Amino acid sequence: MYIMSVALFLSLLIPIMVYMLSCMLYYRANIDRDKMSAFECGFEADGKARIPFSTRFFLLAIVFIVFDIEVVLIMPFPIMIMLNQSLPIMYMFMAFMIILMVGLFHEWNEGSLSWLN
Repeated sequence: MYIMSVALFLSLLIPIMVYMLSCMLYYRANIDRDKMSAFECGFEADGKARIPFSTRFFLLAIVFIVFDIEVVLIMPFPIMIMLNQSLPIMYMFMAFMIILMVGLFHEWNEGSLSWLN
């Protein structure tokens, strides 16, 4: 019971101390127009601060992340097949690869992987 009460006390005390420290450090900073403005290689920024973002690039990045996660999921399959040498694991691996290939061909036919268009 003693250990739980100490753990509860510390779990409440430490976040409160961190919060109070951050408040003290924040309010010491002198908020100034020059400090809050954008600094771009020593001169004032010209033009707009917000430029339009390419949605094609965003979609390509999402496709890359999805396929990268799928590659990470593929990594243990060869070891599992080597150790178990069972047919259900091989079927699961083949089904996973077919789903991956169908997704890749769909993205390719849709034109999501093309930079030039």
